Amino acid sequence: MVTNPHTGTNVHEIAAGIYRINTPVELPGDAGSFSFNQYLVVDDEPLLFHTGPRRLFPLVSEAISRLMPLERLRYVGLSHVEADECGALNDLLAAAPQAVPLCGRIAALVSIGDLADRPPRVLADGETLSLGRHQLRWFDTPHLPHGWDCGLPMDTTTRTFFCGDLFTQPGRGDVPLTRADILGPSEAFRQPMDYFAHTPGTSALLARLGAERPETLACMHGSAWEGDAQALLRHLAEALATGRRG
Repeated sequence: MVTNPHTGTNVHEIAAGIYRINTPVELPGDAGSFSFNQYLVVDDEPLLFHTGPRRLFPLVSEAISRLMPLERLRYVGLSHVEADECGALNDLLAAAPQAVPLCGRIAALVSIGDLADRPPRVLADGETLSLGRHQLRWFDTPHLPHGWDCGLPMDTTTRTFFCGDLFTQPGRGDVPLTRADILGPSEAFRQPMDYFAHTPGTSALLARLGAERPETLACMHGSAWEGDAQALLRHLAEALATGRRG
């Protein structure tokens, strides 16, 4: 469903009750196209994971309103503090009076407790939050892919892993949900500017996430992906290890 014909912002359900909001953009200097995704979990206590940059707030809020009343939003989740993760956070809090930020302990301590207009709901590592039908489990992922405040959630009901900047793909993200290769394009995009921290714990963190056996990867940039995500996370760890040795 296209929610804004001018920008191409669109919404598609990628798992039961979970919707990808996608806005394609053109990068400066004829560098090609890119996309920003947010994920809306429509439930008793709806969650939006990632907000998009603040300038996308009108488009994101318009898309949410096509699925449910914006004021019903209960949680605005973020993996770490960057503009595309939480730039529109306070705009969303103003539009949804019952909404609160949702993040890990470090993000709350060093940033969100001060930046946000409402105190955050802080999730501990391994903690599960019920949204109603969906159960959201939080994982602290410091420095994965970057930022010591990083954390990522998984909906254990649908096995959907909200993987943030992992598997970032270039392009418009025209295919909402794919089984095609996303590791190759994401690695080709990463290597020139390498935005991964490459800490000693990277492989262990990826293995821990894979052990949860996610079936859908809700990528923040590009297509969402479905299949054997445990194997794909293992292949990502192998690619990162090979890159370090090189």
